[in-house]
Amino acid sequence: MHGLRESYIDALLEQLSFQIQLYDIKKFKTVYIGGGTPSTLSINQLQKLANFIFPLLEIDAEATIEANPNSATFEWLSAVKQMGFNRLSLGVQSFDNQKLKFLGRNHSNEIAIKSLEIANQVGFKNINLDLIYNTAFDSKEIIENDINIALTMPINHISFYSLTIEEGTVFEKIGEKSFENIEETEYFFEKINSKFAQYEISNFGAESKHNFGYWNGENYLGVGSGAVGFWQNQRIYPDRDVNKYISNPTKFEIENLSQSDLRFEKLFLGFRSKIGVLKNELLYNEIQIAETFVSENILTFSNGRYFNKNFLLADELALRIFKEN
Repeated sequence: MHGLRESYIDALLEQLSFQIQLYDIKKFKTVYIGGGTPSTLSINQLQKLANFIFPLLEIDAEATIEANPNSATFEWLSAVKQMGFNRLSLGVQSFDNQKLKFLGRNHSNEIAIKSLEIANQVGFKNINLDLIYNTAFDSKEIIENDINIALTMPINHISFYSLTIEEGTVFEKIGEKSFENIEETEYFFEKINSKFAQYEISNFGAESKHNFGYWNGENYLGVGSGAVGFWQNQRIYPDRDVNKYISNPTKFEIENLSQSDLRFEKLFLGFRSKIGVLKNELLYNEIQIAETFVSENILTFSNGRYFNKNFLLADELALRIFKEN
């Protein structure tokens, strides 16, 4: 396994070097090392990545790293802080031990809380905590308790995600997802919003530059097996098979997006977040529909943008407004 990780890091750096030259990139505004598993890498392995990446970052860049609570030790967290990472995202998911077991997580309530305390202790000021809701195990009491505990933690951001069933996972086979109760979700949003302002359908608190890069339709590199990149009008997919990726990290599948695709994404992402949608990016008949929603107090309009008052309506609004060219 150690050898595979070393080979994988070498492949990451090869892909990154190739795309930096291909797109003539000088500096990056943000970096996000994710997938939940960076904390399973050794400090030396992460240092190798950091030595390559940090000279490429702008001075005020946001540098986020994800970690699982059970592997986020004092030594590891101290080391990544010293490397230059200034934002931490911990995959807590829940503070309920039975729910964690249901989700297949191998940490406990106590370990989750301890990892957050250690992260604060080593000097992380920007800490995100992930919570998952809408599982078949959930009740209103369980989710509310998760939120209550989260609000007492030394964090400045919460990502509150509805369970997504990915193809090929255990959850897909057993269908472990409940139908979302919109009124309850709105209640949970309000509860989190009492301390951390909501700026996107799943995100609350100190706004992440990296998140806004996605929602603004900015170019980004997706480095690693199964990652996704976006450049101009193309979505770029490295190989999802780890061994194939390692053997050829500069081989990609390319999806060419039409102007219609890109316009719909702007509507969809704009209505999911506080970014909103520019009026001058809408067609005439789309503006008429948007104005109707303004008159019905569903959207607001200011400074040339339409803003969604209820992020849970984002999908429906985008579909109702969007018209093919």
